[in-house]
Amino acid sequence: EKLIQIAKQARIIRTNKKVSYYNLSASFDIETTSIYSKNEKVAFMYIWMYQIEDVCVYGRTWNEFREFVLSLKKAFALNAKRFLVTYVHNLSYEFQFMLYELAWKNVFAVDERKPIKAICDLGIEFRDSYILSGLSLEKTANNLTTIKLEKLVGNLDYTKIRHARTTLSQDELDYCEYDVKIVVAYIREQIAEYGDITKIPMTNTGRVRKYVRDKCYFTNTCHKKSNKGKFQRYRKMMLDLTLDSDVYLALKQSFQGGYTHANHIYTNKLLQNVSSIDFTSSYPSVMLSEKFPMSRAKELDFDYSEMMNNRAKYNYIALVELESVLPNMYEHYISESKCLELEKPIINNGRVASCSRLKMWCTEIDMDIINQCYKYEYITIHECYGFLKNYLPKPIIESILQLYQDKTTLKGVKGKEAEYLKSKGMLNSIYGMSVTDVVQKMNTFDGCEWIKEEPNFDEEIEKYNQNKKRFLYYPWGIFVTAYARRNLWLGIVNFGKDYVYSDTDSIKCLNYEKHIPFIEKYNELITKKIEIVLEYYGLDKTLMKPKTIKGVEKPIGVWDFEGTYDYFKTLGAKRYLVYEEEEFQLTVAGLSKRNGINYMKRVCNNDVKKVFDMFNDELFIPSEETGKHTHTYIDNTYELDVTDFNGVTYHVKTNSGVHLSECEFTLSLSKQYAKFIEDFRNGYIFKGVTANA
Repeated sequence: EKLIQIAKQARIIRTNKKVSYYNLSASFDIETTSIYSKNEKVAFMYIWMYQIEDVCVYGRTWNEFREFVLSLKKAFALNAKRFLVTYVHNLSYEFQFMLYELAWKNVFAVDERKPIKAICDLGIEFRDSYILSGLSLEKTANNLTTIKLEKLVGNLDYTKIRHARTTLSQDELDYCEYDVKIVVAYIREQIAEYGDITKIPMTNTGRVRKYVRDKCYFTNTCHKKSNKGKFQRYRKMMLDLTLDSDVYLALKQSFQGGYTHANHIYTNKLLQNVSSIDFTSSYPSVMLSEKFPMSRAKELDFDYSEMMNNRAKYNYIALVELESVLPNMYEHYISESKCLELEKPIINNGRVASCSRLKMWCTEIDMDIINQCYKYEYITIHECYGFLKNYLPKPIIESILQLYQDKTTLKGVKGKEAEYLKSKGMLNSIYGMSVTDVVQKMNTFDGCEWIKEEPNFDEEIEKYNQNKKRFLYYPWGIFVTAYARRNLWLGIVNFGKDYVYSDTDSIKCLNYEKHIPFIEKYNELITKKIEIVLEYYGLDKTLMKPKTIKGVEKPIGVWDFEGTYDYFKTLGAKRYLVYEEEEFQLTVAGLSKRNGINYMKRVCNNDVKKVFDMFNDELFIPSEETGKHTHTYIDNTYELDVTDFNGVTYHVKTNSGVHLSECEFTLSLSKQYAKFIEDFRNGYIFKGVTANA
C-alpha cells in the first residue's frame, strides 16, 4: 500500500527517447558473508535493503528480493518504457551477487565486471552512486548538505559468519539501513540540483562534461534557437579538429600522467624539517596558460633541430631515438614503461637513469625536460606530427575560471555547501574529461557471461570525429600533463639536492627559505602567462585570483606553501611517512592510511622514532590490520549447510558472488631499486661508470 501511494504521488519524467522515469530517490544494498568450504571460496548474501523515498524494506533471501521487485513492477506499472532508477553504492559488487538472480536486458560497463548501469526485465534500472559521487559512502554522507547523516562505523563485525536465519540486533539492522538512507539522501540532493532524475549524469566526470559542453555550444540553454550561430561556429571548429588511426595511436603512446618519484639520495633516510609546496589547481592552470593543438596533425619530415626551431608554431609528438644516454643530474625523468625499445638500462625506481639506446614517443615539452637531466650522443627523429597551436577555446577558459572562482569564494560560506562541493569536484574533473580514450573495448554481460568485444578502430575514430556532441580534442589532454610535468620539473631542477620527493603537483624539499626567490619568480611568471590569455580573450584579469570568504586573494596556478614537517621519510614513489604537529600521515599505495599507521603506532607504543624505524623496506602489516581485502569473483553455484556464529545451521544456495578475504601487506624495495641505491651510494652512478649488470 505504501508503494502504491508513493507511485500515485510520484512525478513521471518522459524523455525524448520515448521512455519515462519516476522522479524518485531509491537505493539498494546487501550485506554478505565470505567463507571457505572444502578449501573453496564461497560468498553469499544474508540481508538486502531497499529504500524508496522514506520507505525502507529489507529481506533475507534472493527469492524475497525477486518477490519485492515484482511488487515494485506492479505498484509502479513498470515496463519496457517505464523505469524506476535505483542507485547502488559500488554497483560492481552487488551486481556480481545479482548476476543470475534477475534477467538483464542491458548492462553498460566501463570494464569487465564494472557495470555503471544495469537494467533488468522487471523495469528496475540500477545505477552506481559511487561512480557518480566519486567518494566512499562515509565521505558521501559527510558531504550531504540538506540532511546530516553519518555512516555508522563498527556496528557490523564482518568476521562473523551470518546467513539468512541469523538473528540481527537492532544496532546491526540500523547499520544496514543507514547505508541506503545515505544514498537516498544523496540522490535527493542530486535531483534537487539537476531538476529531475533524468538529468543526473551517469558519472562524476559527466557533470563537468555537460557543464563545459553547454558553455561551448550555447549562450542560453533554455533557448537553444538563439544560440545557432555559436553552435555552428564551435561545431565547425570540432570538424576541423579530427584524428586518424595512426595519429591517435601515436598520441596514446605519447601520453604520460603525473610525475611521481623520490630522490634516491634520501630514500630510506629519516629527514627533519622537510617543507611541502604544491600548485593551486595544477592541471586547470595549465589549461589556462598554455597553447595547445588547434589543427589536424600534419606529418613533418623534420630533424630534431628543425622541430625545435619551429616550436613557436607547432606542438609536436615524435618518435625519438636516443643513444648513449647518461644522467646529467640527481633525478631521472624517462619512464621505463614508456620506452618501446630499451638497451642496457640502469633503472631508478621505474625511471631510466642511463642506457645505451632507447626509443619512445614524446612531446617537445618532454624533450625539454630530457635535455635538462640527461646527456646523449645521438638523437634521431623517426616520425613527427605537428599541430598548429593556440590557446584553448574561450568557453573552456571561461568554464575553468568560473569553477575556480566558485570553489574559492564559496568555501566556508554558510548555505552554499552544495555549490562549493560541486564546483570543487568539477574543477578536479575538468582535466580528466580531456583524456577519455577515443577507442575503448566494449564490455557486456549477455545474461550468462561477460563478453569483451574488440572495437573496430577506424569506425570508432570516425564516430569520434563526427560526434555532434563532441567539444574536446584528444591531443589537448596529452599536452595538459606534459606542461604540468614541465612546471613541476622547473621546481625539481631549481631545488637541486634539496629536492626530496615529488608527486604530480607537489614537491617536498629541504631548506625551503633558500628557494623562496625561485618560487616568487615562478608565481610571477605563471600569473603573467594567464593574464596574457585573459587579455587575448578580453576577460577580466581578476577572474584568475578570486578572494576567499576572509578576503584573501587565491591566484590560480601558483606555488602554495603547505607547511614544514618535523620528520619525513620516503621509500620511493607513493611511499612516505610524515610527522607534523604530533600527528602521523602515512601514504603508501595499496595500504589504508588510517589502518596502517594505527597498527604501527600501537606496535611502537606511539614512540615517534620507533614508528619511523618500523617504516622500512621490511614493513609488514598482518592481514587483520590492513583493512585490505582480496576480491575473488565467483560465477559458480554452491549449495551447502552453513553454521553461523550463534551455532544456527542453514542450507545456503548461492549462484554467484564476491569472496572477500583479509590480506596482509608487505612493503619492500625492489631488488632493482635497492641495487640502484647501493650503486649510487658506492659512487658508481653519477660518475658515468656503468654498474655491472
